[in-house]
This record gives sequence, C-alpha cells and structure tokens, in this order.
Amino acid sequence: MEVLREHGEEEEEEKKVFVISNELQDLEEKLSEIQVHIPNVVPEFDWSSIDTSQLPASYKTNSAKEQMLLQLGDNFHRQYAHLCPDRQPLFLHPLNECGVEKFVSTTVRPTLQPYPELYNWDGCAQFVSDYLTMEPLSSPITPPSYLPSPTTILKYQRGNCFGFSMLLCSLLIGAGYDAYCVNGYATREICMMDETREVCPLLEKSKEVLKEPMKEKIKKYAVKPPRDLRSKFELQQVAKKEADIEAAQKKKQKEEEEKVMEAEKPKPDPLYGLRVHAWVLVLSGKREVPESFFIDPFTAHSYSTTDDHFLGIESIWNHQNYWVNMQDCWNGCKDLTFDLGDPVRWEFMLLGTDKPLLLLPEEEEEELADEDLDDFDKEEEEKGFDMPASWVDPIQISRKEFETRCPQGKKVIQYKNAKLEKWAPYLNSNGLVQRLTVYEDPECIRVLEVKEWFENREDMMNMRQLNKKTEVTTEYFSPGHIQGLKAHTYKTMEPETERTMEFYSETRVDGLQKRVENAKEMTEYFEGRSDFLHYRHTMFGKRTKRAQKLLVNTESNARPILQIKEQFHRNPEKPADEDVAERIFMILEERIMLTYHCKDDYITASKKEFIKRKDVDNKGNKIIMTSDMCISYRVGSFVKNKKLLHLYEMMLKLMEAEKQSRHLVWESETEVLEILKIREEEAAASKLTVSMYDTERNEKSKQQRETMERLMQEERQRQVEQDLDYLAPFLIQMGSTEKMSKWQALRLKEDCLNDFKHRLIDKANLIQARFEKETQELQKKQQWYQQNQLSMTLEDEDAYLTYCSDAMFCIRILEIRLNRHKEMAPQKYIELEEKLCKDPRLAEYLKCNV
Repeated sequence: MEVLREHGEEEEEEKKVFVISNELQDLEEKLSEIQVHIPNVVPEFDWSSIDTSQLPASYKTNSAKEQMLLQLGDNFHRQYAHLCPDRQPLFLHPLNECGVEKFVSTTVRPTLQPYPELYNWDGCAQFVSDYLTMEPLSSPITPPSYLPSPTTILKYQRGNCFGFSMLLCSLLIGAGYDAYCVNGYATREICMMDETREVCPLLEKSKEVLKEPMKEKIKKYAVKPPRDLRSKFELQQVAKKEADIEAAQKKKQKEEEEKVMEAEKPKPDPLYGLRVHAWVLVLSGKREVPESFFIDPFTAHSYSTTDDHFLGIESIWNHQNYWVNMQDCWNGCKDLTFDLGDPVRWEFMLLGTDKPLLLLPEEEEEELADEDLDDFDKEEEEKGFDMPASWVDPIQISRKEFETRCPQGKKVIQYKNAKLEKWAPYLNSNGLVQRLTVYEDPECIRVLEVKEWFENREDMMNMRQLNKKTEVTTEYFSPGHIQGLKAHTYKTMEPETERTMEFYSETRVDGLQKRVENAKEMTEYFEGRSDFLHYRHTMFGKRTKRAQKLLVNTESNARPILQIKEQFHRNPEKPADEDVAERIFMILEERIMLTYHCKDDYITASKKEFIKRKDVDNKGNKIIMTSDMCISYRVGSFVKNKKLLHLYEMMLKLMEAEKQSRHLVWESETEVLEILKIREEEAAASKLTVSMYDTERNEKSKQQRETMERLMQEERQRQVEQDLDYLAPFLIQMGSTEKMSKWQALRLKEDCLNDFKHRLIDKANLIQARFEKETQELQKKQQWYQQNQLSMTLEDEDAYLTYCSDAMFCIRILEIRLNRHKEMAPQKYIELEEKLCKDPRLAEYLKCNV
C-alpha cells in the first residue's frame, strides 16, 4: 500500500510540473508577441500623404458649374496660347489636396475673422507670415501644379508663396479690401524669403518732420551789433581750410560706404527675371486705401507697385474674375497701370466683372441712342457667366491658434546685423514674446544690444533693453505697477549706484515724475503739485565707517546731506518778489538761500540769505535774531527792510522746511531700496497673470490641481497598501479561511499565480507603450526639424541634436528593459510558486519540491 501511495504522489507531482511548464510556455509565447521597432529618420513633409478622408465633398468633386468654368478656362488658355505663343502658360486650375482640378478664383474663400487684429491689412499679413512655414517652389521658374485649399494650409501650417497669397487674399477680401492674388516674377531675395540684407523694421527710425526755424523780425530801433574787427582774409582762409577738411572726410566716408555696399552686394542671380513668385495686390478705393500697393506674404512687408523687387506680372485673380496682364514688363512693374477695366492692358476671362470698362468719349457717347444701350446691356447680361461659389470651407481660426501664431510657438527671423525671435504668449515662464538681438558685425557674433518684449507679467514690465557695450539695462513698465514705475535704467541692482527711475506721476500722491541717483547726488522732478515744486537736487557726503556697518536704512544712518536745492513754478496768487523760485539749504555751512521769481519788465530777481547760528553765544547769552543773520536784496522797491521779528519767523519756517526736506530725501532713499527689493523679488518669481475670461488656461490649472490631488491620494493609498498581506486580496475572495482545505489552498495558489502572470504581461505592455510614445515624440521632433531647419539657429540645432541623442538613449533603454523583462518573467514566476509552497499557511497543503 505504501508503494502504491508513493507511486500516486509521484504521478501527482509530475502532473503539477507539467502544468507549470505549460503555464511558463504560455507566458513566454504572449511576451514574445510584444515587439518594438527602432524608428528611422522621418522624411520631408509630403503633401500627397495627408489625410483627406474627412474633407467635404466639394473638395473631391466638381459641380456642373465648376466643370463649365474649367472648360471656359481651357478655351481661354488655348486662345491665349495662340495669340501669345512666346509667353508662359497661365496658372488657371491646379490640383487641390484631393487631386481634383479647381479654378484658382474658386480657391479664394473670403472670410471675416472675429479678431480686431485681423481687420487691418498689416495684422492679416503679419498673422499669415508668423503662422505659416515657408516652402520653396519645387521648380523656381514654373508655377506649382498642386495648390491646397486655405483651410488645409492653415491646418498643416505650411505652404509655398501661392498658398500664402491665397490665404492672405481670402482674409483681406473678407475684411473689405480690394485684394488680388498675383502670379509674376520677383528677385531671389523675395522668392527665397532672404531678409539677411534687410534692416529690421523695429530698427527703422521714424522720419521726423523738420520744422523751419522762425525768422526773427528785425526791430526798427534795434541796437547795432559791435563792429567785427577780425581780418576777412584770415576768416576766408580758415573757412576754406575747414571746407577742405570736411570735403575730404565726406569723400573718405563715401568711399568706405561704397566698399561696404560692394562687399554686401549679393552675387549675380542666374535666374534673374525668371523666378516665379506669388504675392498680393491691394488696389486703392475700398477701406480708404489712398494708393495701390503690394504685400509680400512671406514677410508681411508692403511695397510700392514700382518697387525693384518685383520684375513682372503674368496674371492676377480674386474670387470673382481672372485677368491677364497684356502690358510690357521690360521695366519691371514700374510702368504698369492697374486699371482692370481697361481691356487693352488687362484681358479678363469672365464678362461678369464689377470693374467698369473704359469710358467712351463724350461725342461718341452722345451718338449712341438709349435703345441701343439697352440692347447692348441685355446682350452682355445674356453672354455673362458669373464665378461659381468657392468650394473651400469658411476659414476658421481658433483663439488658441491665433495666440500661438508661430509653428511650435516660436519663430526666428534673421535680418541685417540683427536677429528677431518671436514666441507665443504664455510659452515662456517669464512672459517673453519677442527678442531683438543687434550685432556689430555682419557675421552676427559680437552682440551690441538686446531688446526683449514681455506680456501678461504681474510686475507690468513690457520691455527690457540691454546695451552690451555700456552694460546699461533699461526696463519699461505699463501703468499699474505697485510703485507707479514707468522706466528703470541701471547698471547694477546695488543701492546707491547710478540709476534713473521714471514714474507715472498721475498715480502718485507726490507727483514724482523722474528720479536720477548716483553715489553723490540725487535729482527728482515733479509735476502737478499744489506747492508748485518741480525740482529737487540733493548732494550727499561720504558715510562714516560706523554708519557703513549698519544694514538697516534708518534716518540716523542715512547718507549725510550736504545741500538740498528746490525749485518752484510761479504761483500767480502771490507777488513775484514774494514767490520763491529757488530754495537752497546748505547744511554744512548752515545757510539758507532764497531766490524769488522775476517781476515783469525786470531782469534781476530778489534774493535773501539766512545764516543760522546757535541759540547761545560764547558768553552764554541767548541769541534770538540779529541784522547780520539775514542778507536781502529787493528789486525795484524803496521800502525799508522788514523788521527782525518778521525775519525771525521766516527763518523758523525755513528751518522747519529744511527739516521736512531732509526727511523727504530720506524717504526717497528708502523708497529706492524698497523698489530694488521688490524688483529682485519680481524678477525671481516672474509670475504671469491669466485673464478671468481666459477659460482655457483657467480650466487647465483646475485640471492640473485635480491631477495633483489625485496623485497625492494614490500615493497615500500606495503607502498603506505596502503594509498589507500579499495574499489578503485572494483570502478575502474566499471568505472564511480559518480552516482551509486542500482544494482551497490549490485554488488560492492558482489565483495568485494567474494574477501574477497577468501583471507580468501588463508590465511588458506598459514598457511597449512607453517605447511607442517615445518613438512618436522623436518622429514629431524630427518632422519639426525638417519643417524649420531653414530658419533654425545654431543653438536650436544643438538643442535638437541633444534631444535626439537623449531620445535614442531612452528608446534603447526601454528595448533593453523589455528584453530583460522577457528573460526574468519565467524566473519570477517560479520564485513566486516556491514562495507560496513555503508560506506557513499553505505549506501543509502544498508539498512542492524546492
């Protein structure tokens, strides 16, 4: 019997080993199904691979009217090619994103946007220039055969010059402008968006209107000037010598300028006059446009219709008609006339145009009878064919897209000796939206000046300017700063150094407009004060060593004051000889000097000087006031000087005023220290404000707060679970386990192993998901690099290469982790089974061979 029992136990153990081996084999098979692939370099953007499944039917088919329009276009093109065999083929109906031929006029979709910035032409042009990424034409001398709709161009934020022009023309026509897309020829710099030889618009100085000096009227009884006794010959010789020196300097300067221009002159373009380009023409008339002009959609710059950058025009079109230029462009666009109603200069395709034809001479107009005119109008109406409606959906720009503007939120433009960087609002933590770096050399190596513009900052700073040569920083603030600060110019933030602070005087009680300070003096300017004070100048002495050790700025350890000078505007309620114009407190010399305003028809002003003395003399006698303590000069008056009592009262008031002025100077010093402290805190914090109407950003902060609370709750729960029994979840499912049977023990073991098996598989899936996520992010970054590599700086390229290196390192690590997990999973499974067999609660029921 014992032999049979032992034989049965051996068979039972063999079955268990067989089951375990099957489970391990199943686990290995499921893990082997999870595969990862290292990504390759993403190719350049391909328009043929975009998703067109969600586009409307109008994008994929042509209506009957559109088919008729295409036939009219083909007929028009055949006649044009027959009459003008030497000219290039017309740009009439390229393929759209769905591979369907669409007439260019129906691709224009006039749409008015709800943003005030897009109601003017410059705002629309700047948005298109910032929002889209420039793609050069596949062939620089022929128009493209493929033209996506403006909505698709907006979606993918890229396009060539024709796509740029279509979108800009749609926005301008929607805003009420008489705008047209132009197919023509331009210079290499315009076609390639090369602005390295152009001056940055932010550096262009506004033209100041020079005012002619007023000619002084010659008085009849003017005093003759004194006779000039200098030698005229010597004066002529000196003037001649100065003129020669000035002429030599001008000649030398002109030669240097010519050398610089010759060095900066671009190389000859072999395709000059053949490079195809598309831009926008805005005609005068609508929206109070006084003169017609061109807009380059790449740069958003406006040009005159006679500008040298534009070398010729083949055709123009809008949403209503198509015109072919019949004028000679041998002199570029300088001699072109943009009267679209002139059929000799502009051949139109459709008769249904709102442009009037040329007016007939008066004599011929009188010969035509009213009936003939009516018949003529009827015939024209019968022959006319109006342009079909646009097949493009209305152009919709969300608030987020409008704010983000630039692709990926950043754009870099290289100008002549300057670099302009733009960011979307809230993209940078310090609110930076624009930075202009000015260089000394054309290679853009030595930095001369840096200007930065900010938005949505709590400290209201909107601009910062740093001169690299002088190391002087100037910060500008919008109204609303806690101290009413308007501008702050400084070299260092250390107190009692050279600085200039400007304030919004209307927001301050004391009317302070400007404060200039250095180590030895401080000057303050006021306006709008009731006491007519407009100027205060304070001179300081050197601090004592004991005072230098004190850190707290109190009135006792303030800088010693040597002199305070105050100036006042005229008070019309007081006589001029009683209205103080200047008051000087000479602290060390114990003197007070008063200067009054000049009386009418006088050239000198009244003055008073008070000499302060101690109340007690050397003998101990009390001194009140003596005549030699006040020296006065009164203009135009023979009245005797005032009594000593009156002068004594005046001196007491002046001494009190001196004490008050010294206290105000100390308050000014304290305010400077407080402003510097506040500015350091604001610069370190760099907090941004979010409008209460900005629901999207407020919602994000709310979601972020909820996510943080959820993660904290999960962390607390995870810490509690660490102290729990690993078999507790399975024991709870089985109910009462005080008396566990063998069947329950086997079931508990099976459930635990199955759960662990699923966890191993889930972990492998998680590693694979993270691997795919990192792969997708790397592909997006590589695609971004392909889109922006033309406008990237060296810093951006270094950052991209660093990112790719880190991403590939992470991908390799994830691959290694997945392979290692596949190798370790079966071993962990066996270790768990052995642990279950050794568990004291299951050991008597599970007899496993370890």
